[in-house]
Amino acid sequence: MPEIRGLRSRWAALADRIDSGTPAGRDRSVDALRALGILGVILGHWLVTALTGAEGGLSGTSPLAHMPWLAPVSWVFQTLAVFFLVGGHVATRSLASARARGTTYREWVARRLGRLFRPVAAVLGLWAVTTAGMLLGGAGPDTVRTLLKLVLSPLWFLLVFAVLTAVTPLVARLHPLWPLAVVAHVDLARFGFGAPEWTGWINVAAGWLVPYTVGAAWSRGAFAGRRGAAWLLGVGAAGAAALILWGGYPASMVGVPGASVSNLNPPTLAAVSFGLAQCGLALLLRGPLGRAMRRPRIWAAVALANLSAMTLFLWHQTAMMAVTTLGLATGTDLPGLHTVPDGPGWIAARLLWLPVFASALLVCWAAFRTYEQPRDPNGRRAEPPCAQPATTREITHA
Repeated sequence: MPEIRGLRSRWAALADRIDSGTPAGRDRSVDALRALGILGVILGHWLVTALTGAEGGLSGTSPLAHMPWLAPVSWVFQTLAVFFLVGGHVATRSLASARARGTTYREWVARRLGRLFRPVAAVLGLWAVTTAGMLLGGAGPDTVRTLLKLVLSPLWFLLVFAVLTAVTPLVARLHPLWPLAVVAHVDLARFGFGAPEWTGWINVAAGWLVPYTVGAAWSRGAFAGRRGAAWLLGVGAAGAAALILWGGYPASMVGVPGASVSNLNPPTLAAVSFGLAQCGLALLLRGPLGRAMRRPRIWAAVALANLSAMTLFLWHQTAMMAVTTLGLATGTDLPGLHTVPDGPGWIAARLLWLPVFASALLVCWAAFRTYEQPRDPNGRRAEPPCAQPATTREITHA
């Protein structure tokens, strides 16, 4: 059809402009890993989060609570370690570059944290209005609480990431074994000696500091060859398997409603070991990913996804909830959307809903992506990177 051919032509032209405007020395595999990390989190949430109809409202559950044999799904889509790996790598290199240019630490951290938190204001503003509207409209407190929990829960990740970014000068040369040792000792205290549960939250910082410092070591050339990455993959996978099989840790790498122990909230030694394996695999995939990124259309998609990484992350739960809530207007529980996730039929139905969730996310992206665009020194939005080939590097520099 002429319309489809026209869209393809415009996309090809845009892809060529982005490709030609990207600095020749840029390591595109880094951007590909970041995009894969965000994609894994989004798809994981859409697959393991279910909102079931309950007396005209909604309550949250998970297919992992009804079908424990789905735990391997969490091994594929729990990709936060990859995101922290890339974050540590990029922040360390960015800080070194800023220092070489004479940029102060305050200027550097303000720019990086501003890129993280500007999109948050839009999410919080919309949901403040939405919450008030739901309560005034008679929505049940349990429904409102369920929806707000899904919206706000991803923000813990952003806060941890922001803190680690801010302390990059202090942790950039920290060996990953130090925070790993903290995680191990905290777990030993919790599960071996009955320490208070609150001690586990020490691992929120220590656990994610492990892949972050691996990324910092990567920026210093620690993984120039494949041996180090292969060692991370092997030792991390073996450690996670041993802890699950003989250490009593749950197999799921995400939280499961009703479970006595979560590998993610807070991170456990099993989750951190698994994250090390993911880091090793990610580093081994750099070569194939770099070759794939030489294709202009693939690179353009990855670059544009990186430009809106925080927007996509912050709004993906809202997109899913919007579709689910609108589905209530049909007056019936739609399979895979409002029904209890207790069998393969639900899985098949949920897979069919993923394109609908993606379409809703695109609407959110179109409405709110400007909050993530780079600002000039006066705080004004800079021209979109795809508009000028010379500024294409801004797509993924921040």
